[in-house]
Amino acid sequence: MLKKTKTIGSEAEEMAQHFLLQKGYSIIAKNYRYKRLEIDIIAEIDEVIVFVEVKFRKNSLYGEPERFVTEKKINNMMEAAEAYLSTHQKNGELRFDIISIMKENGKFQVEHFEDAFYHF
Repeated sequence: MLKKTKTIGSEAEEMAQHFLLQKGYSIIAKNYRYKRLEIDIIAEIDEVIVFVEVKFRKNSLYGEPERFVTEKKINNMMEAAEAYLSTHQKNGELRFDIISIMKENGKFQVEHFEDAFYHF
């Protein structure tokens, strides 16, 4: 029986959070929502606020997970990040990252793309 997409997505986000914690990040928020927009993870390291998109694929048949972050998703993340920063009165350096998770040959591969796209 196949797991539901939402369950798999939640598990991938948990795996990404654990990965970030191991790298020394602090998790500020999970599944931050602004209107109908969402940021999977908001983290911090070395006084840099990091907005993270998590992408999971069960294989690379249709391409690497990070390739599925569209221009629309990037714009939505930037809008939600602006809202977060203004409502939480945060200033300073920020970054947008992608964590790509893929299951190949029964093993999970996690890749972290720091500063993955333009930030304001």
